[in-house]
Amino acid sequence: MDNEFKEYITFVVNTKDGQEVELAVIDQFEFENKGYVAAALVDGDTVSDEGCFIYRVKVGEDDFKVEKITNQIDYQRIAEAYMDMN
Repeated sequence: MDNEFKEYITFVVNTKDGQEVELAVIDQFEFENKGYVAAALVDGDTVSDEGCFIYRVKVGEDDFKVEKITNQIDYQRIAEAYMDMN
């Protein structure tokens, strides 16, 4: 049994109904010269393995900013590319 504690970078996004949810970055990748992160829901002290969300990421000097991918066709293409990478 693997009890090793992993530390994740986390960020908060708002859901459609206005609630804040915390997500943990589980992977970082590039697609078509743009940066993206794959993230999973944080539940207490654990990171969910039930699904993954992809966000465009812009990295600054001291931080990073995530952007929701609003175009469904783009999201599908990026998600499929990510799945092919793994």
